[in-house]
Amino acid sequence: MVSTSNTLSYTLRYFDAIDNGESIRLLLTAANVEWKEEHPEWPQEKANQPFGRLPVLVEKSTDGSPDLIICESGNIERYIARTYGLLPADLKKAALQEQLRDQITDVIGAFADFLRAISEEDKKARLEAFGEILDKFIAVYSKLIQDNGNTGHLFGDSLSFADIVTYVLFKNVVLGFVKFKADITDYTKPKLTPEIIKLISIVESDPKLAKNVFKYGNLSALVSS
Repeated sequence: MVSTSNTLSYTLRYFDAIDNGESIRLLLTAANVEWKEEHPEWPQEKANQPFGRLPVLVEKSTDGSPDLIICESGNIERYIARTYGLLPADLKKAALQEQLRDQITDVIGAFADFLRAISEEDKKARLEAFGEILDKFIAVYSKLIQDNGNTGHLFGDSLSFADIVTYVLFKNVVLGFVKFKADITDYTKPKLTPEIIKLISIVESDPKLAKNVFKYGNLSALVSS
């Protein structure tokens, strides 16, 4: 990981919610860099963003001037992870972790489809489709954790990019999506395996994340009860 003497600092522009900002927050926290968060007025500030959307990450140089401005959550996450050693330098090993991040979009997309339902019957069918994709995701990731020695980590024995983005997916489907479907916790929580619950606990107990991991709730306590 890059030394904390690094003179770069960061500003994350996003909404005050878990959603597509939480992985970025936790990666910045794990990197132990100076950063802050801004919540732009929306949609008033939409035209001031590079592509008219959030999240946006502003990297600032020593004098505080913007050195880099980037958007798209996955792009920002990878940039931080590569810059601060949270992804392996070996491209093949990094690719094994990055593919997991890309699979997360299938789960999020299935829930977005549910929100577009036009009738109760359609809503039921789309919720079942979301549940099936989530079940498949959980089965694959649970096996990865088992194959890694059942330590709670997806790779190796320390906090990784894959651990953080996977944790945030479950933070969304158990906690974050409540604003869209009030009883989502009752639907998703029983699906979690012991392996996934252990990953959640491992991530939330990592001292590198202590400053920010509980801002939107204690997921480990919720899923373990």
